[in-house]
Amino acid sequence: MIEFSEIQNIYFLLPLLGLVIGFLGTMTGGGGGFFFIPILTLIIGVPAQTVVTTSLAATLPICIVGSLGHYRKNHIDFRVATLFIITGIIGAFIGAKITSKISNVALKTAFGIYSILIALYIVYSAGKGTSEEGKKEKITSLKNLRTFKGSSFGLAAGLITGTFGTSGTAPVLAGLLSIGIPFKMVIGTSLLIVLVNTIFATGAHLLIGKIDLTLVCFLTAGSTIGALLGPKLIHTSQLNKSENQVRYWYAAIMLGLGILMIAKGN
Repeated sequence: MIEFSEIQNIYFLLPLLGLVIGFLGTMTGGGGGFFFIPILTLIIGVPAQTVVTTSLAATLPICIVGSLGHYRKNHIDFRVATLFIITGIIGAFIGAKITSKISNVALKTAFGIYSILIALYIVYSAGKGTSEEGKKEKITSLKNLRTFKGSSFGLAAGLITGTFGTSGTAPVLAGLLSIGIPFKMVIGTSLLIVLVNTIFATGAHLLIGKIDLTLVCFLTAGSTIGALLGPKLIHTSQLNKSENQVRYWYAAIMLGLGILMIAKGN
C-alpha cells in the first residue's frame, strides 16, 4: 500500500542525511538502508513495518547509481555476484514474510541485536585482517568453497534485506572478502548484489506492507547525489591505509544504533 505522510519541518533535514548516507553507502558497498532504519524509527517515529518498505525504496536509487558508477570503473565481478544473487532473492521473499508476522517491538529489538552482532564482527574482522600473510592463507584454503560461500552468504543477505529493510551488506561483504577478490571489486560487486536483493524485497513488501512516498522523496533527493560521488572518490583513493579505521568507526556507530533500537523497542 502506498501512502503520503503530511510534511513536517524535520523532513527538510532528510536530504542532507540522505546525501551523507548515499555517499558512504557507495563507498562501503552498501545501499545505506542500515542507517535509514534508525533515522525513520528514532527521529521521525515511523511504525516499524512501514519503515522497512520505505527504507528499501529509498535504498534503490543509491544502489542503482552506485552500481552504474562502479561498473564504469570496472569494479564489479559479475560471475561472483551471480552466486550471491540467486539465493539472495529467495532470502528476500522469506524475510518479507517474517516481517509481516512479528510485532513492531520484536522487529526493533531484532534489528538492534543484529546491529550489535555486526558491530562486533566488524571489529573482529578488522583486527584479524591486519596480517596479509593470514589473509593469503585463508584465501588459498577456502578457494574451493566459493560456490558454497556465495550461496550461504547470499541467502543470509537476502533474509536480512527482506526482514529489516536494510541492505544486508554485512554478510555480502563478509562473503566477498573471504573469497579473496580485490577490495575495490568487493565494494562494486556488493552494491550490485544489494541492488538485486533490494528490488525483490521491495516488491515482496509492497504486497503486504505500506510505503511512505513522501519520506522516500525527501531521502532520495540527497542520497542520489551522494551515490554519484562515492564511486568517483573510491576509484582514486588509497583504501588500504585507512580501511581499518573506517571499519572501527562504522562498528561504533552500529553498536550505538543497536543499543538505541533495543531501548526504543522496549
